[in-house]
Amino acid sequence: MSDLKAKLLIVDDDSALRMSLSEIFTGLGHEVRSAEDGFSALFEIRREIPDIILSDLNMPGMSGFEFLSVVHRRFPSIKAIAMSGAFSGRDVPPGIAADAFYEKGSNLGYLLKIMEAMTQPKRSQSSQDTHSSIPIWIPSNGCNRGGTQHVMIACPECLRTFPQVVGDPISLIHETNCIHCHRFIHYAVVQSGHPALSTGLSAKIPEGLAFA
Repeated sequence: MSDLKAKLLIVDDDSALRMSLSEIFTGLGHEVRSAEDGFSALFEIRREIPDIILSDLNMPGMSGFEFLSVVHRRFPSIKAIAMSGAFSGRDVPPGIAADAFYEKGSNLGYLLKIMEAMTQPKRSQSSQDTHSSIPIWIPSNGCNRGGTQHVMIACPECLRTFPQVVGDPISLIHETNCIHCHRFIHYAVVQSGHPALSTGLSAKIPEGLAFA
């Protein structure tokens, strides 16, 4: 492990997992805090900005999808690791605003290697194209009287909100323009139940298990 230590924020609604990961990384010399969902994590960031965030994707209140999208735009210097048991492999799932991905339940040594790499002083900078391609993750507002799904979008440029009909609910990433400032926006909808299944992403979820 690198001699460089980090200020780490662990975000997960599983208290046992938060505690075990906190003990592991504290034992390695990192300064660790934890939060149970995206809202409480943003409060912790306001108290002190961490170097690295390790966040679950599916949590009550504000999910990891939404939380990491907010962090990506408001705090671009923070490095982010997304984690979930619903996606397999080591690649960051499409549309997730994270620098790395850890599959829950897989080799813990791989997570330690990710942390070691992120504590190195050099960090590659994301291009503007990469930054703008990360979608805003927002919850669904349900369906209108005609049965069409709609959402409320907060423009990251002018910060004004506006309603948007979701044209193709099968697609993961949607596109629109702000009705106020006309900024081009990518957005994705956090669905209730199993987001990975409802958005059409390939996920490894045994039947009957909840999205982790």
